[in-house]
Amino acid sequence: MSKARPHRIVFANEKGGTGKSTTAVHIAVALAYRGAKVAAIDLDPRQRTFYRYFENRVETERRRNISLPGAQVAVLDSSNIEELEELSAEIGQGCDFIVYDTPGRDDPLARHAATEADTLVTPMNDSFVDFDLIGQVEGENFKVRRLSFYAELIWEARLKRSRSTIDEQRREMDWVVVRNRTGHVEARNMVRIEQALAELSKRVGFRVAQGLSERVIYRELFPSGLTLLDKGHLGDLGTSHLVARQELRQLVKALNLPEFARPDPQLVVA
Repeated sequence: MSKARPHRIVFANEKGGTGKSTTAVHIAVALAYRGAKVAAIDLDPRQRTFYRYFENRVETERRRNISLPGAQVAVLDSSNIEELEELSAEIGQGCDFIVYDTPGRDDPLARHAATEADTLVTPMNDSFVDFDLIGQVEGENFKVRRLSFYAELIWEARLKRSRSTIDEQRREMDWVVVRNRTGHVEARNMVRIEQALAELSKRVGFRVAQGLSERVIYRELFPSGLTLLDKGHLGDLGTSHLVARQELRQLVKALNLPEFARPDPQLVVA
């Protein structure tokens, strides 16, 4: 892939509590395990969850005297789009990917990052509260009534890019809605959401992927900055953790990101 501009993966959802930062960290580390050079930018200077995860990871490396695949990470404490692009150019120099984690609220920088994404990942919990971010449904039959402002924003950005011939190296935006934490959803509600997503995906053009289930392991890993991929440093894992790792493998595959010559065997999906 061309080094002129790193492939931008943007994790964006204007609602919090969807596992966005956790998913972003795991995807960034997965790419690093595959031999990619990865940069990471946290666009939420108040929470800094994304940045803190990698900070904890570096501290664990120092404390245990080990080396772990990771990313060069920065926080943007600004609301200026030009400063975001300057930081992206600086930190992304020589990188294959830049992973952006955006705040769980409506934010001008988050909007800009989303519209500039090569791969836009929108994690959502399986509830119509989260679904409302991308579309509104009828109260009686759960049919999609209209697109949300956010969905229209991304739709327009994709149209604009598809019409542009200025930068032929830029691929079309791939928008992936990732269904996280489906394990605790009542079956009938899950089916309704699945049908609504299928209907809306045909109108807006996103893909749907299965994400990460609600598991205690993710909360336990944060203080050490470790991920499910660091299996040599996690000790003995129970069956649920092995299932969680398989979920992650499937998500990495579903995102259909550019491949590299040195894939890590633990990420290869048979």
